[in-house]
Amino acid sequence: MRAVVTRVKSASVRIAGETVGAIASGYLILLGVGPEDTPETARKLSEKICNLRVFEDENGKMNRNLAQAGGSLLVVSQFTLYADTSSRRPGFSRAAKPEIAEPLYEYFMDCCREKGFRVEHGEFGAEMDVESVNDGPVTILFDTDGKL
Repeated sequence: MRAVVTRVKSASVRIAGETVGAIASGYLILLGVGPEDTPETARKLSEKICNLRVFEDENGKMNRNLAQAGGSLLVVSQFTLYADTSSRRPGFSRAAKPEIAEPLYEYFMDCCREKGFRVEHGEFGAEMDVESVNDGPVTILFDTDGKL
């Protein structure tokens, strides 16, 4: 799995002009699924992200995790994270097929919910408009390469 995690002051996703998901403080997660990913990969990635300490403490140090900061998650499926950019026109054959990717995308969000987080999301495979107000900015890239 690949995830681009951005600490945000707010983020939202719209489909056909209608807001389908929105959060205040927390993480905007662009999530891509590879063909070798498994439910275990999704579970471990959710643990890493949810426990990531990138929110500032009282001393201005990045020392607090999402729960300590009272944050939420907005998760957006993003198969383009697996783009093959060896030519000018990217190819996407390295991304998992929808029948593999969608259940793992849903499972990743379920894992985050089980940890007590509010999880908003886009719609798998839909054309979406994503807006965010980045906080910092702080953006972290995760690439499990089939393992964590």
